Formats: sequence, structure tokens, C-alpha cells
Amino acid sequence: MAAAAAESRPVGYRRHRRFVISGFIRRYYMKNIKKIVTCEAENLLWQESNIAPKEQEDCMHVINVYPQVKYQTIDGFGGAFTEASAHNYMEMSEAKKAEMIEAYFGEDGLKYNIGRVHMNSCDFGLGNYTYIEDKDSELKTFSVEHDEAEILPLLRDAIAKHNLVASDSMTFLMSPWSPPAFMKTNGDMNHGGQLKKEYDQAWADYYVKFIQAYREKGIQIDALTIQNEPAAVQTWDSCIYSASEEAAFVADYLGPTLKEAGLGNIAIFIWDHNKDILFDRVEESMANEKAREYIDGVAIHWYTGDHFEAIDMVKKEYPELKVIFSEGCVEYSRFADTRETYKAEMYAHDILGNLASGITTYFDWNLFLDTKGGPNHVGNFCAAPIMCDPENDTFEKRLTYYYIGQFSRYIEKGAVHIATTRYTSDVETVGFLNPDGSRVTVVLNRSEKDVEITLIEGGVGVNEQVKSHSITTYIFED
Repeated sequence: MAAAAAESRPVGYRRHRRFVISGFIRRYYMKNIKKIVTCEAENLLWQESNIAPKEQEDCMHVINVYPQVKYQTIDGFGGAFTEASAHNYMEMSEAKKAEMIEAYFGEDGLKYNIGRVHMNSCDFGLGNYTYIEDKDSELKTFSVEHDEAEILPLLRDAIAKHNLVASDSMTFLMSPWSPPAFMKTNGDMNHGGQLKKEYDQAWADYYVKFIQAYREKGIQIDALTIQNEPAAVQTWDSCIYSASEEAAFVADYLGPTLKEAGLGNIAIFIWDHNKDILFDRVEESMANEKAREYIDGVAIHWYTGDHFEAIDMVKKEYPELKVIFSEGCVEYSRFADTRETYKAEMYAHDILGNLASGITTYFDWNLFLDTKGGPNHVGNFCAAPIMCDPENDTFEKRLTYYYIGQFSRYIEKGAVHIATTRYTSDVETVGFLNPDGSRVTVVLNRSEKDVEITLIEGGVGVNEQVKSHSITTYIFED
């Protein structure tokens, strides 16, 4: 009789039954779903609401969340403390500075917990500078006092705010744009050129001195990149390395020098450039067996497009390496579309795709820029999430700011990327398991139409209409 009954059951019965049972069990524990929406057309900016979860059966528009399937751990979100950002910040009143710091590092802001700093000048500075006098190859004049004028005050204010709202310490990634001009083949901090071989050791010593000096100033550098954009000859501060040259510098000079100075725990990231040739660069660098002993990961930029597959390739072939996103911005010279939604979606799409592919860390570019998109000593202007008008003592949070916040505010340090599946390419998704046990799913809809979804974990979830050109963060709470 039992066999006959089983034969009469419809196809898929057993799978459906398990689905319902798992739903019942999960419903018992899941107390609430928090929903946060940003949608420019609806005038919604981090609009929060609570939804009671319910059992979902026979669903067609499913986004599945699988907390049991785990990938990389997230270290944090942050931005770059460029001289341009610091200059704009220092030009503002004390009241506005407090608001700006809250906006990035406070409980009501983006909750940034990490930052990127430049060693020597970069394009978003007031001009070229180094920390030594010209031709001081022995580094006897080394001093970071230049940064006391504007950069270090901004850093200290950010750290102080972070310490008020977080139990962990704020940490920093350091990147150089160029060695001093006399150390380079072209005799110029700008326009590319290469590090002269006779200065390999002096340049490695320079990193050590900078890290030590910044730590004495209260700034915890715990990671570095070898060179910002080492494949690009720029009109601004730049220096060229091939992948093998970068690896050789790490293997023979920088790695051993850091170790000898008691800084062997500093994480070393190679590349620090675009994703299109990411795998090629990593493959060539990692062929240097000695360098592999020191290389902790690879840093990426977004200026040549998505190439999320390249991240996935690196993670599969070199699982010991971390991949971090170290820079991205909307350049005025390349993007004519001035729509704020376009810019914000550009950010969200890249953040989401990078996270889904395996990055552990996200650094935006400049924290604060003026109304022109600077200052920049070569006119290479761009947008930032917060734009300031120091003359009038005002600033504006752009839509990009709120899109970034859909990730940074709710994906906590120590969160683990978890699996999600989706029924349609009209929406993009990524999920995380926070240290407190809550599950975060970010849903991005860049299409021209509202999209119906059923967001499910273990058979329990919510039916939603995801607005056109919106980003929504769902948090499952037990």
C-alpha cells in the first residue's frame, strides 16, 4: 500500500515536502526582516522598514540565500585620505568638519573602518613632494612633517570618531605613486619612468621609514601596495614596473627589509591596477618563488570594466592570495553622463560584482573633493561621494554615497560572503553572514522596470517588488 501511495504522488512531491519542513524550522527562528531602500526616483535614501517573514511555497521569482555555503571573510570598507581630501576638509568650519567625519566614520554614516594613504604625493595633491631632500639617497632627512599640515589631522579625526563607535582599531593601506625624481630613470616624479636599480634598497628602506613614522604619529599601517598603477605612464606621479620587476623588488628588497625591521606582518599587495590583465600579472609575479613567500594578495582598480571572472580565476588558482579593491572613481574625463543614478549604479554594480567574486576589502578613492572635482595638480578631476564647497562652508552627499552605504553600513567586519542564487539577470545579488548571525542580502535593480522577487532562506522569506533603478538591503534577523 505504501509503495502504491508513493507511486501516485506527483513528480517533485518529495522535494516540495522537504522545502516546507525546512521552512517551518527556519520560521521558528527568524523573527524579522529589515529592509533598507535607496531609490532616487522615489526620494528614498536608506529608507528602513521591518517585514514579518513567512513561509514561501511554490515560488517562481526566487532569490535563494544559503548561509551554510561560505566563501571569503570581509575586512572592511573605506576611502582614500588624499592630500586633496585633507585640504578640502581643513578649509571647512569645525562644525562642518564634525559632520563630514560623522558622514564617513560615525554610526549614522558609512561606518568606514579602513583607509588608504599615499606615500609621497599623488595626482590628488597640491603638487609633487617627497619626505626627503633632493638626492638624499641615505634618507638622512626623512620626515613626514609635510603631512602634519592637513593629512594627519584628517586621519586623527577619522580615527577618533571610529574609536567612539567600534571596538576594533582603524587600519590603513599605504601606496606610493612615485619615488623621488632622482631615483628614477626619467628624473621626474611624473610621466612614468622606472626606479633605478641602484636605488632598490634605498626605496625599500623608504617604505620602512614611512610605516614607522606614521605609526609614531598614531596611524596603524598594516598593509601596502608596491606601486599605484604600475603599468600606466601618467601625466601625474607614476612609476612603471613589469610583473616580474615588481616580484623581484618584493623578493630581493622590500620583503626582506620589512622582515628585518620587525615589520614582517605588513601585508604586501601587488599590482594595484585594473582587472583586465589581473590574472596575467598575478601569474607572472607568482612565478617568482621567493616573492611568493612575501606576497599576501593583489589589489585592483575598475577603470577597464568588470572583469569579475579575473578575480574568480585568481581565487581559484591562487587561493592563498587575498584580492582587495583599492581604487575606483567616476572620472570627468571619461564619463560624460552626469546623471547621479548612473554614477551610483556604476559603483554598486562594481562593488557587488567584486564582492561576489571574492574581494575582502573595498577602498573608494577620494573622501572629499571640491566642486571642481579637485584639487588636482594636473587637472585630473573626478567625482567623490561627498563634494564640498569650502568657500561657502557647505558639502553635499551624492547619491553614490548612499549606494555605498547599502553595503558598508550593514556588512560588518568579519562578515562571511555566502551563496545566493537568482532567477533573473534583471537584478544583481550578493549575500553575507554577519558575526552576530544576521544574514545580509543586497539586491541591485539597474533595469527600467520594477522586478518581482521572493527572497528565501530555508523556505521562509518575503515577496517584494524591487523598484526600478534602486538598491535594497535585506537583513534576516533571528
